Amino acid sequence: MDWDKLRIFKAVAQAGSFTNASETLNLSQSAISRQISTLETSVGMPLFHRHARGLTLTEQGDMLFQASCDIFKRLKLVETQLSDSNALPTGSLTITTLEFTASTWLSPIIGKFKDKYPDIQLTMLLSDRVYDLEMREADVALRFQKSDNSDLIERHLATIDFVLCASKIYLQKNGRPKAIKDFQSHTMIGFPPNRHTPFPKPNWILKYFNIEMENNPNVIFINSMQARYGAIKSDAGISTLPYYIAKHDDDIEILFPDLEIPSIEMYFVYPQERRNSKRIAILKEFLFENTPDKHNYSDLK
Repeated sequence: MDWDKLRIFKAVAQAGSFTNASETLNLSQSAISRQISTLETSVGMPLFHRHARGLTLTEQGDMLFQASCDIFKRLKLVETQLSDSNALPTGSLTITTLEFTASTWLSPIIGKFKDKYPDIQLTMLLSDRVYDLEMREADVALRFQKSDNSDLIERHLATIDFVLCASKIYLQKNGRPKAIKDFQSHTMIGFPPNRHTPFPKPNWILKYFNIEMENNPNVIFINSMQARYGAIKSDAGISTLPYYIAKHDDDIEILFPDLEIPSIEMYFVYPQERRNSKRIAILKEFLFENTPDKHNYSDLK
C-alpha cells in the first residue's frame, strides 16, 4: 500500500472533508480526491460515505483508519527512539504542567537548564488538562496526583508544602486573626466545590475552620492557583499558598505557621517506552536538583 496515499487518507478521515484536509496537507481538493479514489480502487471498496455535510468512514474505512493510526504512531515512536539514542542530548522536549507551577518555579530555573543544555528545544504546555503522553502530546508531565496507568513511569519529584497567607495590607485593614474562630469573620479564598481539581483537598482549610461554603459572601472561589495568588496579593482575603512562594514574598505574611496543612506530591511522569531517553533523563536530574523549598517550621516561628 502506498504510504503517501495512506497518510492522505488518515488526514482526510481526521478532517472529515476534502476542504479541511486540503488546509492541513497543503494540497488542492482535487488532488486529494484523486488520491483517495486511487486508494479505494486499489483496495477494491469505498472507504468514505460522501454526503453534503462532508465525509464519514465506511466500516472498511474505519478499519483502515484505526490501522493507519497504529502504524503512524509506531513510526513516530521509532523516530523518537532513534532521536533518544543520540549520544548527545539534542532535539525537542515538551513539558506539560500547571501554569502556576511553571510561572512560580519551573520558568525561573529553566534558564539554568538552557545554559547547561543549549541544544535542546524546550516547549511548555501549561494547562489543567491532562495531556496524553503515550500519544506524544508531550514528552514529560509534572503532575500532582498519581495515575493507575502501568504504561507510565511516575517518579516522586517533590513535596509541596502549603501555608496560610494574607497580605500585610489586608491584615492592617481587617485585623489579625488570633484564634481559629476568628477566621469565620474574614474573607477566605477557596476552590469552587464539585469542580475538577489537579490536586487533592483544595478546600481543606475552609473545612478545618468550619467555614460555610454555600451562600457565604465572605468566601471567594477561584479555580486557578495563579489567580488565587493574585487575589491574596491584591488584599482580597486569606488563603493557602505553596510555602516556596509565600516565603519569598515580602508583601505576604504567613499566619499560624505551626498549622500543618496537607501537602501535595509532585510527580515526574513519562512513558515507559521513553525510559532510555537521554533528554528526559537529564531533565529529570536537573529538576531533582532544583526542587521547591521545603517548609521548615522553625524558620517561621
